[in-house]
Amino acid sequence: MKLDSKVAIITGGASGIGLETAKDFLNEGAKVVIADIDENVREIASELGDIDRIVGVVCDVSNEDDVILLIKKAINSFGHIDILVASAGIRSTLMCHEETMDEWNKVLGVNLTGVFLTNKYAIIEMLKQAHGGSIINISSVLGVVGKPSSYAYSATKSAVINMTRSAALTYARNNIRVNVVSPGYVDTPLISEYTDEMRNSTINRHPIGRLANPMEIAKVITFLASNDSSFITGENIIADGGYTIQ
Repeated sequence: MKLDSKVAIITGGASGIGLETAKDFLNEGAKVVIADIDENVREIASELGDIDRIVGVVCDVSNEDDVILLIKKAINSFGHIDILVASAGIRSTLMCHEETMDEWNKVLGVNLTGVFLTNKYAIIEMLKQAHGGSIINISSVLGVVGKPSSYAYSATKSAVINMTRSAALTYARNNIRVNVVSPGYVDTPLISEYTDEMRNSTINRHPIGRLANPMEIAKVITFLASNDSSFITGENIIADGGYTIQ
């Protein structure tokens, strides 16, 4: 198995891409800590597997104390950290002139500060071990190309890509690989709230003619977490069904 004996933290792990990644990691032999602001994360974790292999932690990634406790829980549960998947994120569809400071700070807090904090404290632990680790941050196609009414969200997602490159350069000699995945639109509960017109319009933006299944993105993340990608660092893997090549 690709992740046998590895220990992983996955933020945003109670739903969508994070949840499917947790399932795939477990199938590949990893021990997993899923973190989410959702109060049901512990129950979700218990449904996925044995407590000896998976733990759920309530965590607001924009809160430094929460992130410190998350890292401590992972260490106390499984002894070390090999993999971090920074998947927690929130959307915002406000235009610049509509943006409020509260909304701006909320989006940056989760999508940007949350990545910074989880990266920081995972790296501190990974530096203690000779084999380092693998970090996978989650951006978006909207960190690569623009879209109307996606001001704060696009700002955070493009920043995550360059933060990843900087971290990859900083820690390459410490055997810590840092990569980023930029998905296109994924068939998650958020998309289920779309009208039929909105859904069809979104599908039509993808040359492949459909939305991604969350497990398709999870498989990319698993690849980057595993030794199969041992010579890859600082890369932005765009898994978007052709969205950004048009």
